Amino acid sequence: QVQLVESGGGLVQAGDSLRLSCAASGRTDNIDAMAWFRQAPGKEREFVGGFSWSSGNSLYADSVRGRFTIYRNAKPTEYLQMNSLKPEDTAIYYCTARRGKVLTKTPTLYDYWGQGTQVTVSA
Repeated sequence: QVQLVESGGGLVQAGDSLRLSCAASGRTDNIDAMAWFRQAPGKEREFVGGFSWSSGNSLYADSVRGRFTIYRNAKPTEYLQMNSLKPEDTAIYYCTARRGKVLTKTPTLYDYWGQGTQVTVSA
């Protein structure tokens, strides 16, 4: 099993930056693709961005491309750097991981999920 723990959420103003962290523990040798999803009240969970450790490829949602960047150091920690935040970025952000190597935007294909961290952006 793999455990994922997010941190770094909070309340910021529009235009501010925030960095989320995701620490993985357990059988991390089993995971390859890691990603961030978010879910706003009354909306479906949506893909934010992710990367594959084996290929080094990254993928971002159109809504965050150019503003959000995923960093990672030694596996199994990843970070989501969020710049130029907007009120519409307000959501609970989840760190995810999957055993498969293909990076995907489909949440049901991820095997492990963190508990989520709240990000609130005020206008």
